[in-house]
Amino acid sequence: MGDPKFRRKTYSAPRHPWDKTRIDAENELVVKYGLKNKRELWKSQATLASFRTQARNLQAKMRISDPNAKVVFQKLINRLNRYKILGNEATLDDVLSLSIESVLDRRLQTIVHKRSLARTVKQARQLITHGHITLNGRRVNIPGVLVEGSNEESVQYFGRSPIADPDHPLRKSFEENSGREEGPVAGGDAVPAPAEETGTESKEGAQ
Repeated sequence: MGDPKFRRKTYSAPRHPWDKTRIDAENELVVKYGLKNKRELWKSQATLASFRTQARNLQAKMRISDPNAKVVFQKLINRLNRYKILGNEATLDDVLSLSIESVLDRRLQTIVHKRSLARTVKQARQLITHGHITLNGRRVNIPGVLVEGSNEESVQYFGRSPIADPDHPLRKSFEENSGREEGPVAGGDAVPAPAEETGTESKEGAQ
């Protein structure tokens, strides 16, 4: 089990650190999804690898007609469907064909940007870490939390956050630039920290 004070790594670094093709692909994903560093990308890759490993093991068990395999398979599909990664009619081949974008698209940081609560993915990250965003009625300051499909509509501004006011300058900038291409906010993506409750109220999941 190990010492509970020391958490185990939730990712594994690449075996060949100087692969230019992989490095370029990772850099594109880091920029596209506004990740802080490549460790966040590797954590998502570890989540995807876990899904694929389960699918490969289930394929082997189904070949020998393991009665428990169908139960485990349905639980896996239900979990992926809950996060809107796959549908109810998905097969093991669909699980094996998943891409890393399928996981990154379900991160809270990405959802905040898609719901137009932030102009850029980097600004979405800052809003989350500063405590301006709630998920299912609870403040969450971890950008890497995976959002279930049923909770996606609950992603909104924290009620006591200054940005919750429709007259806040940041909110007005969204309306003024709604028809323009995405660009940097004046003065950068900086957003003021909330005046109240700067502590963490919820830590659902891990980055």
